[in-house]
Amino acid sequence: MEPETANKPVVHLRRIKRQYMQGEVPLTILDGASLSLWAGQSVALVAPSGAGKSTLLHIAGLLESPDEGEVFVAGVPTSRMADIERTQIRCTEIGFIYQSHRLLPEFSALENVILPQMIRGLKRSESAKRAQEILSYLGLAERVSHRPAELSGGEQQRVAIARAVVNTPRVLLADEPTGNLDPGTAEHVFRALMQLVKATHVAMLIATHNMELAGRMDRRVSLANGQVVELD
Repeated sequence: MEPETANKPVVHLRRIKRQYMQGEVPLTILDGASLSLWAGQSVALVAPSGAGKSTLLHIAGLLESPDEGEVFVAGVPTSRMADIERTQIRCTEIGFIYQSHRLLPEFSALENVILPQMIRGLKRSESAKRAQEILSYLGLAERVSHRPAELSGGEQQRVAIARAVVNTPRVLLADEPTGNLDPGTAEHVFRALMQLVKATHVAMLIATHNMELAGRMDRRVSLANGQVVELD
């Protein structure tokens, strides 16, 4: 359901079609899938393995191009953009969180969160200040100098969340972000995500198998016959 305060979605997928070749046979994963994400709204994407959750996330994040259809970011169509334009949008408008934290092992937690900002062009001093603030907000003030191998699974994932949101993206895309965590740690990470959605007004789409966590989000959608269906 569209929030009354929003005029247009942050991301809108319109009639997306995506096929892959399985040998010589085309395999249709998405077939006219449409989905809108609004600022400050959390959306759970729940569907069986192989239904196309990761494909939908990759297309929404401009990591993959659809065969047909259009992806709008802040109302702007992206299908005809040059690669450099799409890369710029990914760097500034979209944050990604994966099941595996994908932190750079040779760098500290603080440095892992500094780097995306410096790539964007911010000075190191400014980047370090903001990284410290976000890591502290996520309860990691005492762990900023530790490398990923010195952190627990939940701490690693919170650093990954900080890295994903440090450039203030419009949308946050997460693929099973608590899938590798025990229930207690998963709950802690989930709360951190929900806090950030409310605090930053980012739109969030999470692919998850955890129905208990999905039930606490603003919307739940699934995939059936290659299309997005609302579960509520």
